[in-house]
Amino acid sequence: MTASERTILATSGGLRAGRRIMVSFDSLVHHAVELSGVHGRRPRVMYVGTAVGDAEHFTLRMTEAARVAGFDLTPLHLFPMPNLDDVEGAVQGQDVVWVMGGSVANLLAVWRVHGLDAILRRAWEAGVVLSGVSAGSICWFQGGTTDSFGPELRPVTDALGLLPYGNGVHYDSDKGRRPLIHQLVADGTLPTTHCTDDGVGLVYRGTELVEAVAEAPGKGAYIVRREGETAVEERIEPRRLPAPPR
Repeated sequence: MTASERTILATSGGLRAGRRIMVSFDSLVHHAVELSGVHGRRPRVMYVGTAVGDAEHFTLRMTEAARVAGFDLTPLHLFPMPNLDDVEGAVQGQDVVWVMGGSVANLLAVWRVHGLDAILRRAWEAGVVLSGVSAGSICWFQGGTTDSFGPELRPVTDALGLLPYGNGVHYDSDKGRRPLIHQLVADGTLPTTHCTDDGVGLVYRGTELVEAVAEAPGKGAYIVRREGETAVEERIEPRRLPAPPR
């Protein structure tokens, strides 16, 4: 645990196809490690795959990606039971927690059954960098839009609330998300909402958005606010991150 203050990197990216392996860590995962401030040893990263049902094949891909990146990876599984004796101790011992995408509704339900929501809050307060993609981004906010309930996007409003905003992911690639975010902000279902195109991440220190970063060119981040009975969108130009070693 080396981050100097509470830090979250919420993304719509972080993974790419590898050259010799199926999945590699892209710039956003490397940036999460950089934000932790770790130095002088191998970074410790916890992979949480609850949103994909702890799919073993993807855990294996993430483990291999970590090996290539030079990280020590600890998977946290909650199916069919926690795979670690001391979950809180393991989480607190990480530099970064990376949460995979999938079903944010199922993720939230399972985390709460196991008390992982409270464990992650305490880890955040202690300096562990919290990060992830898609469902692993929305979970840190008040809520966002999700296909957890079926192919039609619906709002989720009971996320962990570490950050007092809504969150919109895959803003450029899933065409239904932008209009629904605007609708939900305009009618007050979601508060001011921070959104990311694919390949973009948002860096928070405490609860303040301090920077947008990107691993791909031509991408944007957005803040959607309510003005009267409508939603107004502001684009933020992200800083381009260096490409990771290949």
